[in-house]
Amino acid sequence: MTELLTAAQMRAIEQAAIQSGFVTGLELMERAGQGVVEAVFEEWPELAEGTRRAVVLCGPGNNGGDGFVVARLLKERGWTVEVFLYGEADRLPPDAKVNYERWGALGAVRAPGSDGVPSVGCTSDLTVDAIFGTGLTRPVSFGEDYAGMALEEDQAMRESTYRVAIDIPSGVCADSGRTLGSPFLANLTVTFHAKKRGHVLGYGPGLCGRLRVADIGIEPEYQNAAFAQPELERVTDGFQTWKSVYGAENLQKPSAEARFQQTHKYTHGHALILSGGFGRTGAARLAARGALRIGAGLVSLGVPGSAQMEVAAQITALMMMRVDDAAGLAEVLGDKRLNALCLGPGLGLERARELVPVALGAGGVEPRPTVLDADALSAFADSPEALFSNLHESCVITPHMGEFARLFPDIVQKLTHTPTKGPAFSKVDAAREAAKRAGCVVLLKGSDTVIAAPGGRASINAAVYERAAPWLATAGSGDVLAGFITGLLARGFDPMQAAETAAWLHVECARSFGPGLIAEDLPEELPKVFQANGL
Repeated sequence: MTELLTAAQMRAIEQAAIQSGFVTGLELMERAGQGVVEAVFEEWPELAEGTRRAVVLCGPGNNGGDGFVVARLLKERGWTVEVFLYGEADRLPPDAKVNYERWGALGAVRAPGSDGVPSVGCTSDLTVDAIFGTGLTRPVSFGEDYAGMALEEDQAMRESTYRVAIDIPSGVCADSGRTLGSPFLANLTVTFHAKKRGHVLGYGPGLCGRLRVADIGIEPEYQNAAFAQPELERVTDGFQTWKSVYGAENLQKPSAEARFQQTHKYTHGHALILSGGFGRTGAARLAARGALRIGAGLVSLGVPGSAQMEVAAQITALMMMRVDDAAGLAEVLGDKRLNALCLGPGLGLERARELVPVALGAGGVEPRPTVLDADALSAFADSPEALFSNLHESCVITPHMGEFARLFPDIVQKLTHTPTKGPAFSKVDAAREAAKRAGCVVLLKGSDTVIAAPGGRASINAAVYERAAPWLATAGSGDVLAGFITGLLARGFDPMQAAETAAWLHVECARSFGPGLIAEDLPEELPKVFQANGL
């Protein structure tokens, strides 16, 4: 299982390795610098040709020490290297100061100013950002003349030079991906040992450019020792979690109670997706198709009488039940074989306010694993506590940020205000708080989807870098995701596992199909994704 680390966690891991006597801080710094140089030449082999120029911007901490190592290694390759120090040399940490002195035997260290950094940085072949890295706790300002390296930098400027950030671009919070001041905009970011949360959250991916993880020789035992500290809460990479923990075996299994029985459609679960009225059934049909494709044995649409003819004309493998109102839903749910529900896609606000309490167990109805999305969430914008009081631990709610803001306005306020210090409040923090308050799994959608359980377990399913799938931003894709989760719940997956697996498959389907994707394509791409992953 791959962890996405905070800055504090990475420091704890390094400290555990150093205290064991396995490695010194100076050795780790040397390995980091070497990792950056190797990554630069692997990413841009053309830089290995001829005489090149580099500007290395070093900060007042150990990130700056890494920069001095990079400067020395490039100088030893015959490069012309200029080094600037943001801070005072006599206040550098011990290991960084050693490397400052090693560089000093080869070249000068200049103070940043109007005569130096902007003009040289823009005309050099390579600019190295080693100013703040993961240790950033305060806003960064490069000054007016350095605005070209900030978030607003235009594309022509971005392509004018090669720029690499060490660990994470200066001005980006390593825990949240939020910006503190004016961030450095990199073409390539080289981090060490493992990805940090800020690499995949918020603005992080856009500012990092491409991301490489350099191995600096820290053994897993030291990470385990660091995570023995209870305050270092784990967040896993949802993509890696699915591959290493769930994988093919779980997707091929029927529900737990059916594993020792002869299987038939009901042993794979029967999901019920509630639909809106006439002209509003498409979203529910998308969700239902997703639930069926992902492996639910049966999927039924709960449809009001006004929409029955519309739905009947559109479905084949899906089934249909008439559900006009709360009483009708309670009657349908008397069938205990219905073991997973989905409410929200195209449901309509009034219908959602009536049906959601029943689905969650009001009136003596036995509650089932339930996915609430879209209208089932927005219907309670004026009274979120009325929703939370009915939610149970087998629920999954799947808001996008707008829906999340309506249910958790105070949490969103912390997430959207301009941070003045780091670590900044992150999307992981927001999802964890929401899950605890709601008492169920929260899947907070986006290219940096965060999934959190009430007990604090969290994962990030990020569609960024090589997993980017921008064509997922199409009408109905979220409805299909809700259906994927519902189908897995019907199969017997626990809510967190269902949400993580569905989110991973959702992105993989989009990547498999490629540009031109519409929501209807997502369920139909599942067989190809299953086959590609040995399912």
